[in-house]
Amino acid sequence: MYDLEIAGWRVPEPIISVALIALAIVIALAAHALFVRLLRRITRNTSFLADDVLFRRSLRPMRWILVAIALTLIRPALDLSPTADAIWKQAAGLIVPLLIGWLAISVIRASTRIVEIRSDITVEDNLKARRRRTRSMILSRIAVIIVGFITICLMLLSIPGVRNIGVTLMASAGLVGLAVGAAAQPALKNLIAGVQMAFTEPIRIEDAVIVAGEWGWIEEIKLTYVVVKVWDERRLIVPVSKFLEEPFQNWTRESAGLLGSVFLYLDPSADVARLRAYFEDMVVKEPLFDGRGKALQVTDVSAQAIEIRMLATAANSPKTFDLRCAIREKMLAFIRDEMPAAFPRTRAELGQAEWKRDAEPIRDPVRPPRSAPQEEGIGGPSGEGG
Repeated sequence: MYDLEIAGWRVPEPIISVALIALAIVIALAAHALFVRLLRRITRNTSFLADDVLFRRSLRPMRWILVAIALTLIRPALDLSPTADAIWKQAAGLIVPLLIGWLAISVIRASTRIVEIRSDITVEDNLKARRRRTRSMILSRIAVIIVGFITICLMLLSIPGVRNIGVTLMASAGLVGLAVGAAAQPALKNLIAGVQMAFTEPIRIEDAVIVAGEWGWIEEIKLTYVVVKVWDERRLIVPVSKFLEEPFQNWTRESAGLLGSVFLYLDPSADVARLRAYFEDMVVKEPLFDGRGKALQVTDVSAQAIEIRMLATAANSPKTFDLRCAIREKMLAFIRDEMPAAFPRTRAELGQAEWKRDAEPIRDPVRPPRSAPQEEGIGGPSGEGG
C-alpha cells in the first residue's frame, strides 16, 4: 500500500482505501452519464423506437455494472486484510452474476416490448401481429426463467460451502428429481404445454374462443395458465394443458372475419322468395356487414315449420354477434308487420267419425226434427209407447 502524507500527517490506510473506492464509483458514474448522453443523442436522431426501448431498459443495469467493473479494477490497489479480502471476493461472486442476470432480463423484456410495438393488434387483419405477440410473450417468459435459474446457480456456486457439497447433491439428484417430478407433475405438465403452445399456436393473444362453455377473448398467456376475458367482463383462468388436450372453439384461428348465422322457424306456407328479397336488401344497408357474403336458405322442413338459415359476414367476432342480433330483430319486425301469417301455426287433423259428427247440423236436444221417421210403438214426441 502506498504511504500518503498531507502537511506532515500520515493518512491512515483505511481512509485511503475508502477514498479510492469512492473515486472509482464517481468515475464509473461519470462515465455512465457520458455514455447515456451519447446514446440519447444517437437515439434521438433515429426514427426507430426499438433503440429507445432498449436504451431505457438497460440504463439502470449498465450503471451498476460499470460501478462493479471500476471496483474490480481498483481491487489490487487496496490493502485489505485476509478477512476483508474474503468478504470482497464473496460479495463480487454474488453481485456480478446478479448484475449480469439483471441486464440479460432487461434486454429480454426490451425485445418483447419491441415486438409489441411493431405488432399492432388494433387493425382489422391482425392475425400476424397476434401471432408474433403470442410467441414473443411465451418465449420471453421462458427465457427469463432460464436466465434467473442460471443466475441463482452462479451465485450459489460462488459460496464455498455450496460448491463443496455439490458432488453429494449430484449423486442424489436422480432420486430428488423423481420425487420433485412426481410432486410437481401438474405444474410441469402445464409448463411443458406452454412451451409447446409457443410453437404450435392453437391460441394467440386477442383470439375469440369458446372454452368451458364461455365465449371470450384471450387476454393473457402465462406459462401455466391462460386468462380469458369473458364477454361480460369476467376473467376465466384456464390451465394451458386444457387447450392442448380438450376441444375448444377458436373463432379467429385463420382470420378475424367470421360468418354469422341466424335461424328462423316459420310456417310452411311462408313466402320464402319475399323474405329473401327483403333480407338481401336489408343486409347490404347494414353498417356491420363487410360485403364478403350473404345467403338465405331453407335448411330443414318439419310437419309444423320450416327452418330458414340466414348467413352474413362481418369483420370480427364482436361485429358478427351484433350483426346477427340486428338481422334477427329486423327480420322478426318485417314478418310481424308485412307477413304475420308466416309465423308458425298449430294444425290438427280430425278423425273421420269426428268430422262427420261436426258436419251434421245442430239439432234441438229436446224435440227431434219433424222429418225424422218414427218407428211404431217406440217413443214419439211424448216418448210413450203405441
